[in-house]
Amino acid sequence: MKFDLHTHHFRCGHADGTIRDYVEAGIKQGLQVIGISDHSPYFAYNEDQPFPKITMKKSEFEGYVQEVLKLKEEYAGKIEVLLGIESDFFPESASIYQAELVQYPFDYIIGSVHHTFGVSIFNKSRWKGLQPDKAIETKSEYYRLIRASAQSGMFQILGHIDAMKGNYPAFSGIKTPEVIDETLKIIADSNVAIEINTSGKTKLSGGWYPSDDILERALHFGVDVTFGSDAHKPSRVGDEWDEVAQRLQEIGFKRWVFYRQKQKQIVPLPR
Repeated sequence: MKFDLHTHHFRCGHADGTIRDYVEAGIKQGLQVIGISDHSPYFAYNEDQPFPKITMKKSEFEGYVQEVLKLKEEYAGKIEVLLGIESDFFPESASIYQAELVQYPFDYIIGSVHHTFGVSIFNKSRWKGLQPDKAIETKSEYYRLIRASAQSGMFQILGHIDAMKGNYPAFSGIKTPEVIDETLKIIADSNVAIEINTSGKTKLSGGWYPSDDILERALHFGVDVTFGSDAHKPSRVGDEWDEVAQRLQEIGFKRWVFYRQKQKQIVPLPR
């Protein structure tokens, strides 16, 4: 079974295409399941859309949900359309997000850490002139937030868990003894999946999120994995699905998962 759980569309302000475009692209790519998971609004702000090119407006959120549900019905029998969302994880406002998201029938919610110390993880300038001890502190804080997101109970999937290497591949080489293992243990204990996200090449990261060494450790600790292209244009739907499936087999994985009505669906890896 081929599936892709991480796709966006025009409402977030930095993706192209309609939801229907992504569904049609999924059919073209031979997917049986496609999840729509655009960026949730910044619920903790008073403004409708405080950052227009990052997330959708709060006033568009209901329309987003209803459009996905409508397409789910329309495409039944052709492709299974899942209602998802990619939600930022901000510990200080997690309860606000949870109160909003619980009102809708999401099949799954992807929890992603996009900021540490108030700065985007993709901000290249944050690393300029940063002393080694501060680099370690920054990486450690990133993984502290990921651990907290796993333990929050809000998410079925954690998004791109080494995405801080985006625009800064040297991130992977910052020495943080035991931080990765500690994080993966907590993810496994929390029964949350991580995604293999093939958008890393669009952020000059040198490869997928996460790296093979993290996937090897994830297998060791019994972490479930899923697939997401993180497509921001329809042509990337299902991107490198076959290559990811093959690499997971080489590492030693036997299965991956997707979610329907927040229930884990186990899918054997193709042989």
